[in-house]
Amino acid sequence: MAGVSTKEIKNRIRSMESTKQITKAMEMVAASKLRRAQAQIQNSRPYFEILRDTIDDIVENNHDFSSPYLTGRPVKKVAYIVIAGDRGLAGGYNSNVLKLALSHIGSKEAVVLPIGKKAVDFFRSKHIEILSDNYAVAADISIGGCFSVAKQLSQLFRSGQFDEVYVVYTDFVSVLSQTPAIMQLLPLVREDRKPQGVSRDFLYEPDCTEVFERIVPEYLGGILYGALCESRAAEQAARRTAMDSATSNAEDMIADLSLKFNRARQAAITQEITEIVAGS
Repeated sequence: MAGVSTKEIKNRIRSMESTKQITKAMEMVAASKLRRAQAQIQNSRPYFEILRDTIDDIVENNHDFSSPYLTGRPVKKVAYIVIAGDRGLAGGYNSNVLKLALSHIGSKEAVVLPIGKKAVDFFRSKHIEILSDNYAVAADISIGGCFSVAKQLSQLFRSGQFDEVYVVYTDFVSVLSQTPAIMQLLPLVREDRKPQGVSRDFLYEPDCTEVFERIVPEYLGGILYGALCESRAAEQAARRTAMDSATSNAEDMIADLSLKFNRARQAAITQEITEIVAGS
């Protein structure tokens, strides 16, 4: 009986060692992808900050300026862009952002544009209207895809099909902290900015209204791409943390099983010595 027990323990130790190798490899892959995602975040920010400054300048320095993108109206239908992952094994990354989106939707009449396989599957299971499933693979979406989504939603907003547009994503705070967040895209919210002490006098051609109408979809595409980069970095950070925890747990289980194996082997040796002494 002792021999069977030690054999079973050895099989479990080998199984846990294989699991440890897999989780360690996944942790290293996630760490590599995380570095690339962080670089994307840093490289994308300057361009979109310039767009944001241009929009703010037009709004602040043209007091009689108006645009459909700035005009609020009674909310009848809301559009949500929800960014999740394509795979699991990332801790609470997917579940947290999907729960936030579902709680914000509540009882509203809403349509969702899901990005990522997990988001598509989730909203299908909840029987919530899906605008398009063309973005089911989040890893394949480029900055061009983000601009396409932004232009499509901008046109639908201007035509009155949606009264508000939100993006739900995961904010990459640090390697150890990722927070699900929601941001209103349309209508644009006028922000009270502190005076910078420098007067700026820009001339827009053909006029500020035309420039504003053209750059808003570009700006929204940039915001969406930024949210996608943040979510990708958050996913890889969450997966790295989850795989590191899994590796540590595997090591603890291997140590515990090794102790049990040694005890079982010692018990078997003791029993054999006892039987030999008794037989002699």
